[in-house]
Amino acid sequence: MKGLSLTLTALLSVWCLSTGLAQSSEEALKPITRTYALKNVTIVTKPGQTILNGTVVVKDGLILNAGQNVSIPADAKIIPADSMFVYAGFIDALSNAGIPKPEVRPATGGTGGGGQRPTGVNPGTPPNDLAGIQPELRARDLIKPADKSIEDLRKLGFTNAQVSPIGKMLPGSSALISLGGTAADNMILKDNFAMISQLVGAQGVYPNTIMAVMSKFRELYKQAEQAKAHEKMYAANPAGMVRPEVDRSLQAFYPVLDKQRPICFVAPDLKSVYRVLAMQQELNFPLILGGLLQAWTLADQLKAKNIPIILSLDLPKMEKKEPAKKDSTAAKDPEMERLEKRRADEMKLYETQAAVFAGKGINFGFSTLNAKTADIREALRRMVKAGLKEDQALAALTTTPAAMFGVAQSLGTVEKGKIANLVVSKKSYFDEKSQIRYVFVDGNLYEFEAEAPAAKPGTAGAGKGAAPSDLSKFIGKWSYSIDAGDQVYKGVISLIDEGGKLGGSWTGSDGQSKPLSNPSLKGSELTFSSSVNMGQDIPLDFNITFDGAKFSGKVKAGDFGVFPVEGSKEPRD
Repeated sequence: MKGLSLTLTALLSVWCLSTGLAQSSEEALKPITRTYALKNVTIVTKPGQTILNGTVVVKDGLILNAGQNVSIPADAKIIPADSMFVYAGFIDALSNAGIPKPEVRPATGGTGGGGQRPTGVNPGTPPNDLAGIQPELRARDLIKPADKSIEDLRKLGFTNAQVSPIGKMLPGSSALISLGGTAADNMILKDNFAMISQLVGAQGVYPNTIMAVMSKFRELYKQAEQAKAHEKMYAANPAGMVRPEVDRSLQAFYPVLDKQRPICFVAPDLKSVYRVLAMQQELNFPLILGGLLQAWTLADQLKAKNIPIILSLDLPKMEKKEPAKKDSTAAKDPEMERLEKRRADEMKLYETQAAVFAGKGINFGFSTLNAKTADIREALRRMVKAGLKEDQALAALTTTPAAMFGVAQSLGTVEKGKIANLVVSKKSYFDEKSQIRYVFVDGNLYEFEAEAPAAKPGTAGAGKGAAPSDLSKFIGKWSYSIDAGDQVYKGVISLIDEGGKLGGSWTGSDGQSKPLSNPSLKGSELTFSSSVNMGQDIPLDFNITFDGAKFSGKVKAGDFGVFPVEGSKEPRD
């Protein structure tokens, strides 16, 4: 019996030890305290309202207090933030953060224009996933909390985002999420907030043109109205009626038909905005216009309609001007001067759009959709330099999207009782020398190291982005891939020296070689144009930036959208 007792005692000890280790492992993931204090800070409680030498106390995920002469709990961890600025966490009004790209079906060509489809698919009646019609998908079911894109946005001060599935004309429904956490369900603030749509056609199957997408959208909307009416009548009295078929794609429209859910239409260019407004007037669905990039001429019309607006932060890249050579006596090319002026005038329109909207009293949020994270803060600064007031820019990042998403009682301002989503920066956020030091998401602290000062051109460490001394580093063949969502297109860009200027050709997925039109190399940024035939001629505008033996950038494919492109230099034969 004594031996049995010892054995049971040993087993119990092992069980207690393993249980204790498991508990210790779980506890190790939790912070020692969830109470924090930021002292002697400038609190921007809301756009246009500031408290100097204030204190913000965070406890259990909420703002316990914010103001002057605030008492600090004994268990609070004091964050070294003297003289820093505290803002409400920013809200990305439209994003794909944390959403993986959908898997691509194996394709075998045969569509004649570069678009490919799986073998055996009827291009006129493809399955919904190939047609880009999946409104029943939910962002909630797709979110990957550990995805780097979430961390990248958080480093910029974003604590929340409306995230959308990735796809074509109807990729699914969005969710408003917190940009922090380890479980997708715990990140959700609002599920199924909006149905996402865009005028983007499928590859190689119907609907593959903008007109076809619009026609298909109208068809689906009318079919949903009929299906909903059928279900209602059947539920009231099924006698003598055929039982309604279940179609999840059509059922996804029901909350829209009931005006309970808006359609967030991504419409970056002017033509898309006109087309979406025409469909909205015809079908009368609740609308949010998202990702607007070229809508300045419609400001008055949009104000009159009182449609929620989300402007794009994906501004066209500014061309870096090369300093004129002192000993240069060559006359300037008048045609080149006119071209440069036209580009500068067009760039100004993009940069002043937000100021134009704000000046007319139009509230808007900002979208990071398609924007590089490295360019987002610079895009905001460019808008501010072009006339957008800092308070207006801050409103577009905080109070306006909070109201748009119906969460103004918990997000958007630094006030007692609200969710502790905060951005803490050295200097004003919009100052060029400002650095983000801390971000709170649901009261959880994320700390970022102070950035090293940027190296000056010509000094050690200034390599990236510095102007190249010659063309030799660019000459050669570069493999590229264009990610079009449900299809990846690959080919080769061949660059040559044409009398001191960069020229060459590129080969598309159809195997045909085409010359680069109007190639322009500024520093390490190359732009050129071309076209591809996919049943119709589609203009292509490339904008890529070289970084050693690699490059990355974007290609605008007519009205089909903007897609990421990346590549690497091939070894010489």
